[in-house]
Amino acid sequence: MKIVALFFPKASIGTYLVAMAVAIALPIFAFVALLLLQLEDNQRSTLKRETAQDALALSRIIDRQLQDMATTLRLLSSSPELENGDLASFHERTESALRNNALYVIAVDRTGQQLLNTRQPFGTPLEKTPNIAAVDAALKSGRIEASDVFRGRASGEWVYNVTLPRANDPVAALIITQDARDLGRLVTTQGLAPGWSAAVIDQSGHVVVAAGPAALKPGTPFDPRILPALGFSRGVFEDGTILPHMLLGYAQIPGWSWKTVIWGPVAQASILSTWRFLIIGGVALVLVAVLAAYAVARQVRTTIREIADMAKRMGEGHIVSPVETSVIEANQVAIALSNASFDRSQTEDRLRFVMHELVHRTKNLLTLAQAMMRQLAKQADSVETFQAAVAERLEGLVRSIELLTSEQWGGVPLRRVVDIHLQAFPQSREQIEITGEDFVLKPDAVQNLGLALHELATNSVKYGALSVPQGRVRFDWRDIREEDQPDALLRFTWEERGGPPVTEPSRSGFGTTVIKAHAAAAFRGTVQVDFRPEGLLWVLTAQRATLERE
Repeated sequence: MKIVALFFPKASIGTYLVAMAVAIALPIFAFVALLLLQLEDNQRSTLKRETAQDALALSRIIDRQLQDMATTLRLLSSSPELENGDLASFHERTESALRNNALYVIAVDRTGQQLLNTRQPFGTPLEKTPNIAAVDAALKSGRIEASDVFRGRASGEWVYNVTLPRANDPVAALIITQDARDLGRLVTTQGLAPGWSAAVIDQSGHVVVAAGPAALKPGTPFDPRILPALGFSRGVFEDGTILPHMLLGYAQIPGWSWKTVIWGPVAQASILSTWRFLIIGGVALVLVAVLAAYAVARQVRTTIREIADMAKRMGEGHIVSPVETSVIEANQVAIALSNASFDRSQTEDRLRFVMHELVHRTKNLLTLAQAMMRQLAKQADSVETFQAAVAERLEGLVRSIELLTSEQWGGVPLRRVVDIHLQAFPQSREQIEITGEDFVLKPDAVQNLGLALHELATNSVKYGALSVPQGRVRFDWRDIREEDQPDALLRFTWEERGGPPVTEPSRSGFGTTVIKAHAAAAFRGTVQVDFRPEGLLWVLTAQRATLERE
């Protein structure tokens, strides 16, 4: 504990935050200083490697185009029309075949005289090819050669030729020519960093086609200071004088005299000067961190005090509104405290309401029990009879209260009310038929209807259809609508049959009062009781709104 107290003495949150800012900033400052030099070396090495690879990838694309042109020349050289000397048919067939590829075919003799040119209709007087040197080089080497870029007479555009020498006469060589701008579709800076350019250079050092911000035109001489250094098959050229803060990658197109080059700014050049400002930036970083930590500490201290004040007022029993701070977590705590104070107030109000409701319902139950006992006392001829009668009625009332309590006095489905009260007479359950569409009863309706059902079942078990095995009871309910009643009505029917003969009692007891007067008053309806010889018929008609919970 002493060691902990030594390193972490009692101090304000501002002091700890400032110390933490300094402890974090200084190691970062030192570490970044070491990383900058290492990062420069790594990035430059990576950039050189990627630049050479990009130049090689471009050379392969151009090589594929030249190889396709060479393959086309080989196929044309062996065509029957050319072998038979039918230059007109050869011209027609070749021109239609290559029309969509922006390629044109020229046939020349050994002097370079054009025998046909698919740029011109067959039979048009033609001159010697303007690039005789390329024809002579191909005839001398016996290989397919790509010419330097030159201005074509027929097209007026910068073009290049691919020449196939032949040993036959009169066609000594076949040439495919293409505009340089059509080859430019293959040269793109897509995938390169912003500010980078790409170009194809012929044997004489002229640009065949280029793309990118350098905007070199076909036929433009490439920088003669750079060309002598591009002697290998591929590589990277760096020179701070010729290309300051730039890098150039090149690749020789295999089997051809052309090269591909790509060049652009060195993205990591700014790293070289970044370290110079590292010390100044580091000092500024520490100062900013200290100031920021102090500002944060001050804000956090204010926030904590506001939250503490909320907790204090909440403890005094007030409903507190959440304070708005710049700290999200503190706002969440404030909202939680505010909600807790509101919930606490609501809980207290709910408890007061429950106590009031409990007193109200207790009074109602006691009033009902007193009325029931007074009525039963008038009819009982002994204490034992009175006790049994009271116990039976209280049992039915207890079932309703237990059912309501299980549902938190929120209402109970009608069919469940019926089932609970008829469970008191399990020996007669199979003799009772129950039908009707279920719905949820109000709490008061649960008590009053349950009391009536219990009384009907008790009387039936003692004197009616349920007192004999062959007796049957049908209890149902259904919606009815009368012309003078705009509200929906419900009709409950308790019908007994198959029991002992029924006679109307000479006097009205407590049971009759419950199923008739009490039921009618409780549901603001009408009750019909018919003591038919074949069995009791009890019909309750009441508004559905007095029974159904909304």
